[in-house]
Amino acid sequence: MSRRCDGDATTRAATQTRGGARTAKASQAMAQDGGEGALGASSLDLDDAALPVPSMPPALARALAALTAALSFIVSYDGAFVFDDSEAVVGNKDLKPETPLSSLWIDDFWGGRLSSNTSHKSYRPLTVLTFRFNYWASGGLNPTGFHLVNIALHSVVSALLYDVCCLLVGWRGSRGSPACRTALLASVMFAVHPVHAESVAGVVGRADLLCALFFFLSFISYAAAFTGSEHGAASVSATWIVLSVTLSAVATLCKEQGVTVIALCSAYDAIAVSGIDPLGLAKSALHLGGVGMRSKVPTVQGRRGCTLAFACRQAALATALLATLAARWWVMGGGAPAFTPDDNPAAFADGLLTRVVNYNYLYALNAWLLLDPQWLCFDWSMGCVPLISAASDWRIVAPLCLWLALGALSLRALRARDESERRRLLLALVLLLVPFAPAANVLVRVGFVLAERVLYTSAAGHALLVTHGLSRLARRCPRHKRLLGVLWLLLVALHVSRSVHRSAQWRSEEELFSSALHVCPRNAKVHYNIGKNSADNGDERTAIAYYGRALSLHPAYVQPMNNLGNILKGAGKLHEAEQLLRRAVQIQPDFAAAWMNLGIVQNSRGDFLTAEQSFLTALRHRKQYPDCYYNLGRLYLDVQRPADALEAWRTATLQQPLHRLAWNNMVVLLDNSGSMEEAARIGRLALQSVPGDHGLLFTVANVLGKMGRFQDSEGLYLQALKGNPNAANYHGNLGVLYHRWGRLEEARRSYETSLRMEPGDPGVRDNYGLLLRRLARDTAATVSPPRAD
Repeated sequence: MSRRCDGDATTRAATQTRGGARTAKASQAMAQDGGEGALGASSLDLDDAALPVPSMPPALARALAALTAALSFIVSYDGAFVFDDSEAVVGNKDLKPETPLSSLWIDDFWGGRLSSNTSHKSYRPLTVLTFRFNYWASGGLNPTGFHLVNIALHSVVSALLYDVCCLLVGWRGSRGSPACRTALLASVMFAVHPVHAESVAGVVGRADLLCALFFFLSFISYAAAFTGSEHGAASVSATWIVLSVTLSAVATLCKEQGVTVIALCSAYDAIAVSGIDPLGLAKSALHLGGVGMRSKVPTVQGRRGCTLAFACRQAALATALLATLAARWWVMGGGAPAFTPDDNPAAFADGLLTRVVNYNYLYALNAWLLLDPQWLCFDWSMGCVPLISAASDWRIVAPLCLWLALGALSLRALRARDESERRRLLLALVLLLVPFAPAANVLVRVGFVLAERVLYTSAAGHALLVTHGLSRLARRCPRHKRLLGVLWLLLVALHVSRSVHRSAQWRSEEELFSSALHVCPRNAKVHYNIGKNSADNGDERTAIAYYGRALSLHPAYVQPMNNLGNILKGAGKLHEAEQLLRRAVQIQPDFAAAWMNLGIVQNSRGDFLTAEQSFLTALRHRKQYPDCYYNLGRLYLDVQRPADALEAWRTATLQQPLHRLAWNNMVVLLDNSGSMEEAARIGRLALQSVPGDHGLLFTVANVLGKMGRFQDSEGLYLQALKGNPNAANYHGNLGVLYHRWGRLEEARRSYETSLRMEPGDPGVRDNYGLLLRRLARDTAATVSPPRAD
C-alpha cells in the first residue's frame, strides 16, 4: 500500500530562482551539456555542467570508480596478516570448521566470549562469518584470499557511492542520460583516498567495508521508497522502508557504525523528500517569522495527510534506531566495555573542560586526516597525541578552526537561496558527521585515540563536499575551468600514489611498524611492536633495545615488561626477569600472562611453592588458559606429583585440543610410569586432535614399539620421517624397531642414516655395533636386545 503526495521535493524544480531569465539560462546550459532528466534548471544543473570532467554513461562512471579503487590498493593483495589480524583472524577460533556457527553469535569480534569482563564488546558476527568463508574457501589461513575480498569490497562500495551521491544531490537521470558529474567525481575521490588503507589493506578493516556496503544499500532502499510518477507525484512504499531498516540492522552486525544510516535516512526524508527548510522552521518555531519569510513545515504543499505520513516515517525510523541500540546494549550484557587510560587518555583526563577540549582536538585531527592524509599511523595511543592541559597550548586553535569551518558550511547551507544547494550541503554534512558519531566519545567511551578506519564512511561526505566546492569554483571562474580540472586530477594522482605507498606498508608488520616511527616517534606502542616483531624473527638484541625504549617512554607499560622478562629468562638472567615480571603484576594485578611467566621463572629458580601460587593466580584471572595449565603440569612433574601433572595437561588439551606439547607430555609420562595401554590410548586421541604432527607420531610410535606392535609402530615412524626427514633420532629409533623385529638389513640402513646425520650419538653407535656383530657371526644365536635411544 502506498500514499501519493503531489509536489515531492525530489521532482520539483527549484522555486527560488531569480526570475524566468535565470531559469531559461539554466535550461539552455543543461540542453547544451546533455543533462536532460536532471533536477530541472536548479543550481545542480549549472554546478554539474561546470565540473571539469567529460560526460559519460552512469555504468561507465560506476566502473571508473570501482577500477580506481582497485588500482589504489591492489598492491596489498599478497600482504601478510598484520597487527590486529593476528588476533581477529589468525588466532580466532570462530574461523575454524570445528567451531559451531552458533559461537559467532555469542563471541566478540576477536573470538572471545562477549560476556567476559575483558571483552571489548565488538559484536560483528557477519564480518566474522565472511572470515570463516575465506578460511573455508582457501583451505586455511591464506592471506591472499582475505586481501582480495577486501579490495573487491572497496571497489563495490566505491561504485555504489555513485548512486548514493546521485540521490543526495537530487540527480534524476533517466535511461540513456549522462552520468551525474558531481557523483562521479565524489565517488572517484572516495575510491582513492589514502585514509582507507587501514580498512582495505588490513584484513580486520573488512568490518568497515561491509558496514559501508550495507549502509549505502540501506540508504538507497529508503530513497527507493519515494518513486516519482509521470505527473510528478511521489509514491511511498512501505516495503522499501522495511528493507532499508533491515539492511541497517545487517550493517550494524558488520560494525557498530551501521546503525547511523537511520539518521541519514531521516535527514534525507526531511530535507530532500519533504522539502523542510531547517532555518525557516527554526525561525517559525521561535515566532520570529515575518511577512515574506519562507517558513515551511514538514508537509508537502500544505497537505495534512502528507504531514502525518512524514511524522509516521520519522517515528518508524526512531523506533528502529532505539530498538537496534537496545538490542546492542542487551548483547553487550547491559554494560559498556572496560578501557584503560592507555587506550583513550582523553576520556580519563581530569576535569570536564579538559576532556571536552581534547575530544574536540581529536575531531580536528580526524578532519585533518581527511584533508591531508600524509600523516597516517597504525596506532595513535601512548604518547602519540599528548593531551592539551593548558590554555597556552597552541593546538587549541585546531578545534576552533574546525568548528568555524563546520559552522560556515552549515550557515551557507541553511541560508542558501537555492533549494538544491541547501540539500547538497546539508546531506553531505550529515554523511560526513553522522557515521563518525559512535567514535566521538559522546555516546560511549571508545578504546582508541584516533583510528583511520572509523573515517571510511565519513570520507564519502568529505568527497561530496570537496566536489561541491570544486563545482562552485568552476562556476565562479569559468575561464579557469581547465586549470581546476588539472588540479583535481593532480589531487587524485597524489591520493593514488599515497594509497599505493601506504598499502605497501601494510603488507608486512616490519614495514608497518617502521613507518609509524616517522609519524609518532614518542608512541610507546610503536616501539613495543617493533620489538615484538624483532623477537618473533629471532633478533633478540634489537627486541631488547625497542622494549627498553618503550619502557622509557611509558614506564608503566606492562606488555614490554612481560616480553622483556621472557627474553631475560631465556638468556638465563632469572633474577632480572623475576624483578621485571613482579613489577608488571604489581602495576596490573590481573595480567595473567605475566603471572604465568613469573611462575615459569620461579620454577626455574627452584622456588616451587611460590611458582605454583603464581600459576594459580594466572588461572584465577584467566580460566581458559591452556598454556598455563601446561606449565603448571611441568611444575608438578618437577616436584614428583605425576597425577597432578597428568590432570593439568589433560585440562590443557580439553581447553585447547591442538596443544601438542601437553598431549606429548601425557604420553611420555604414562609411558615412563609403565601405563603402556593408557599411553597408547592417549596417543590415539592426540593424533586425532593433532594429525600429522611428527613429534607426536614419533612419541606414540615409541610406545607401540615397546608394546611389540611393530607394524603399527613402523607406520607412525615413517609418517614422522615424512614430516621431518632430517631428524637423526627418528632414524635411530626406527633402527631399534627393525633390530627388535629381526629385520636386520633395514635396521642397519636406519642406523647408518642416523649416524651420518649425528655421528656422535652414543646410543645409536652402541646399537649399531651390536647389530654388526650379530651380522658378522652370521648365526641364529640371540644377542642382547638393543637399547632404545
